Order: sequence, then structure tokens, then C-alpha cells
Amino acid sequence: MRRGVELVTAWLRSSVRPLQRYQIAVDVLVAVVFGLVVLPAATVSMVFPLDLLIVLGMVVPLALRRLAPGPALSLAWITALVQMATLAQPQPANLAICGVLYCTAAYGTSRVRWAGLISVGAGAAIGALYITVQGFSISFSNGGVPAVAFGFLAAVVTFVMLAAILGLPWLAGLAVRARVQAAASAEARAVAELGAARAERDVVVEQERNRIAREVHDVVAHSLAVVIAQADGARYASRVDPAVAEDAFATISDTARQSLAEVRSLLAGLRHSDGERPQPVMADIPQLVASLAASGLHVDLQQAGEPFPLGPARQLAVYRIVQEALTNALRHGDPAHPATALFDWRPDELVVEVVNAIAPDSPQPNTLGHGLPGMTERAALVGGRLWAGESDGSFRVHFALPRTNTPTGVLEVVNP
Repeated sequence: MRRGVELVTAWLRSSVRPLQRYQIAVDVLVAVVFGLVVLPAATVSMVFPLDLLIVLGMVVPLALRRLAPGPALSLAWITALVQMATLAQPQPANLAICGVLYCTAAYGTSRVRWAGLISVGAGAAIGALYITVQGFSISFSNGGVPAVAFGFLAAVVTFVMLAAILGLPWLAGLAVRARVQAAASAEARAVAELGAARAERDVVVEQERNRIAREVHDVVAHSLAVVIAQADGARYASRVDPAVAEDAFATISDTARQSLAEVRSLLAGLRHSDGERPQPVMADIPQLVASLAASGLHVDLQQAGEPFPLGPARQLAVYRIVQEALTNALRHGDPAHPATALFDWRPDELVVEVVNAIAPDSPQPNTLGHGLPGMTERAALVGGRLWAGESDGSFRVHFALPRTNTPTGVLEVVNP
């Protein structure tokens, strides 16, 4: 007995839905008003005081219909069975079952929803049989003999009517449930789309930040290398040839101003989509070589083949790769040997090779900073391939750019 009570208690607790206090108050108020409306019909004859209990047995499930649809349906069934077992007459209070069936479909679990559907069919069948049998009993008590065919027809009509009365609320609850689920799905889809849009925006922002980081690195690294080389030269030249020192200081000033302007333009990209300053192109490479020559790095600029047109993005990639390679040559190369920059225009691709002698005591470029990874990423984004590493005592950067822009999406630095 105790075990059964525990099981029933656990079932009741698991069947309760979370509701706001005002929702519970509204349900109780509706049930009380309904009970007051149907109560006069149950107290007309006062022959069976059980009718009052039947009204209470229908009002309580109506009050619990949203809070606990399963227990409300069970209590309504118990009340209906007691009503039929005592041969009580149907009364308006029985309409409360319609509200309970609506909530089983709209708010109940899968089991409660199916129990509500079964209750529609079983309730219509049992109710039709009960009403028909009760009609036969009244007819016999009055001394009449009802026709069997008429009784069967009355049972069928009663079943259809009860099925409609009980089934329509259940279908209405199912429709409301479907609409709520559709709204929830639409909201979840909107949230997912918003999350995807934010993720895409974050990716775009991160890509833009990486692009600006590469640009800042290329500009600052190159400019500082030139400034350091000129400053070292000016420090020694000031003792023997002040004119040379003055030229070095002028180069330092021009390089610093140009670097500052480029950095300001790049940082403006953090606030605006496009910078005000135009990006460098391949036609600016001779000027780049001249500035490096003034810093002590002599570059042998070579060209072979027939040039073909390149878009601005691809020209910028070529310029930045050459700039980074020559800056590394200035920092790590042997100034006693000139660097070589070869532009080999082949029918199907442009091959750029930058070669410089390695200073005996200079550390080699590595892949931990922005330099070599930045060059490799630039090459891949414009459909090219880049190889960088030591070869025969020199550091070689080999960049192959196909004539047709087909980005590979592969980033790699090959070091022998």
C-alpha cells in the first residue's frame, strides 16, 4: 500500500508543469465561475446529493488542466465512471472534460496527448452506450418497449455527437501546440542565423585584423630596418664625412615620415573599410630598391620574359613579398654581396626569386613571427606557391604566381 502511494505521489510530482502564479489564479477562477454556473442544474431535484460531488469532481480537473494535464484527465475519468456507476443523469458539469482534453493536446506530454485522444474515442463510445441504455431503462419503467433499430440509430447519433464535442477541443489543442512549436522553431532558427551571421562577421573582422597586422609588419619592419642601417652608417660617417651623414639622416627622416603615413593609413582601416592612401603596386618596386640601396643593401633587379597584366590585389601581394624578402636580406644578409630580385615572366606564370647571401653571424628568419608566414599566406590567397629557405649558403625566396588567379588555400613554408 505504501509503495503504491509513493508511486502515485511521484507520478503527480512529475506531471506538474511550471506555471506563473497569475496563470494558476486564472485557471482556478475560470473553474470556480464554471462551477457556480452549472451548480443550479445539479441542485434542482436534490435527490442525489452525489450530483454536488460530480460537479466538484469536474471543477477540480478544470482548475488543474494546465498545471497537471495528466492527473486532471485521470480525475475527470474517475468522476465520470462514478457518475455512470451511480446511474446519475448527464449534467452541464460534464462539459468541463472539453477543457481538460484541450489541455492534454496543447500542454501534455506525448503519453498524456495520446491518452487524451483515446479518451475522446472511449468517452464517446461509453457515453453513447450509457445514454442509450439509460433511455431503454426509462422506457421500460414507463411500460413501453422501444424499437431495437431506433435504439441503435440513437446510439450511433449520440456517439457522433459526443465524438465531435470531445474531439474538437482535442484537435484545437493539437493545433495550438503545433503553432507554438512552429514559433519556437522559427525563433531558434532566427537565433541560429543570428549566431551564424555574428560568427561570419567575427571571421571577416579577424581576417581584416590579420591583413592589417601583415601590412603593419611589412611597413614597420622594412622602415625600421632602413632606419637602423642608415643610423649605423651615419654614426660612423659623421666622424669622417659629415655630408654622407647628412644624407643618411635625410634618408632616415624620409623613411620615417613615409612609414608613419603608411601606418596611419593602415590604422585608419580599423575605422573605415578602405584606407585613404592607395596600396603599392609592382611599379613601386624600383623605388623600394632605391631606398634599400641608400641603406646599404644593393639589389640587382632583373626581369625576363613578356609581362602580363595583374590585378591590384595580386600586385600588392608581389610587392609585399618582395619587400619582406629584401627587408630580411637587409637585416640578416651579407652586405658585401648584393641581393638579386628576378622577375621571370613565363607564359603561364610569374616567378619571383629573391636571393641574398647569408651573413655568417646573422640569425636566420624563422616561422614564429609574421614575416615568412605572412609571405606564404599572401601567396596562397592570390593562388600562388611560395618556397623559402637556405640554399647553397644563400637565403632564397621563390614565389610562383599563376597567370590565372586560382587560390590554392594552402599555406606552407618549405625549409630544406
